[in-house]
Amino acid sequence: QDCTQKYIVKNYFYYYLFKFSAALGEEIFYITFLPFTYWNIDHSISRRMIIVWSIVMYIGQVSKDILKWPRPLSPPVVKLEMRTNAEYGMPSTHAMAATAISFSFFIATMNQYKYPFELGLVAAFVFSTLVCLSRLYTGMHTVLDVIGGALISAVLLMLLYPAWDVIDHLLLTSPFCPPLSIVVPLVLCYNYPKLDYYSPTRGDTTTILGAAAGATLGFWLNNQYPAPAHTSNSFQPGFPLVTSTMVIVLARFFVGILVVLLTRWLMKSVVLGVLGYQYKFPIGDLEARRRLEVEVPYKFITYSSVGFTATVIVPLLHELLGL
Repeated sequence: QDCTQKYIVKNYFYYYLFKFSAALGEEIFYITFLPFTYWNIDHSISRRMIIVWSIVMYIGQVSKDILKWPRPLSPPVVKLEMRTNAEYGMPSTHAMAATAISFSFFIATMNQYKYPFELGLVAAFVFSTLVCLSRLYTGMHTVLDVIGGALISAVLLMLLYPAWDVIDHLLLTSPFCPPLSIVVPLVLCYNYPKLDYYSPTRGDTTTILGAAAGATLGFWLNNQYPAPAHTSNSFQPGFPLVTSTMVIVLARFFVGILVVLLTRWLMKSVVLGVLGYQYKFPIGDLEARRRLEVEVPYKFITYSSVGFTATVIVPLLHELLGL
């Protein structure tokens, strides 16, 4: 039987370093970094990262529930997290996401922006390594889980890279993009592998696919009615200009995040309220919210709204506010 161990922190540097690194593979990072890239760096780079991230994460989540390899036992391992403890271990989706995001960002930017190739490669490697090591430090994965996750992500990235431009073109121009971007993720969520007990993997997968679906719909709509794209061309040398640019970047980010978080809260409340009325359960009933007919629509609608808001509503608001 797996049990939670009490622990005493003896090295606060490692503790906070790896706790922070672990957060780089969780929702708080996705909901800040990916929109930040879209709002302030380059739309094409953000599109590629979101598509790679959603594909890699779906394959990783499904692989866990097909392989059903257990997480490390505690004891002897001391676990510093509890939320994902009910999930299986192989592969580490933290390792997969960190590898996919860091190296897709590096590959997408190395030919568009002037910076040393070695610096970008080292930054991507350090980022993914820190996240991988955090999964060992927090006791959530074995070395094999982490290596397997990183390798699977690397292989998927190599397979997807040659098709990046084709996929991006289809997402922006195909008339089939809007219905497929909603229907395909929904079908995948409703046909997620079934387990003998509840695991958060299905809900997390629905969250990821929902966010990607809403963002993809936003990409297509923005291409039909072009929205302003922010690239590094707005960054010019000179301290006063750099300072004013940073103020605009931060303002753009905080306004956007506020709108995204409000959207998530509002849609979650509304959708849960409607589903609670339909299926006759109180909103606070955790067991009811874990049912397939509740969890999938509630999370998919909520996070597809978040993805759509981040790619369509927020840029329009930025333009309206002169940001």
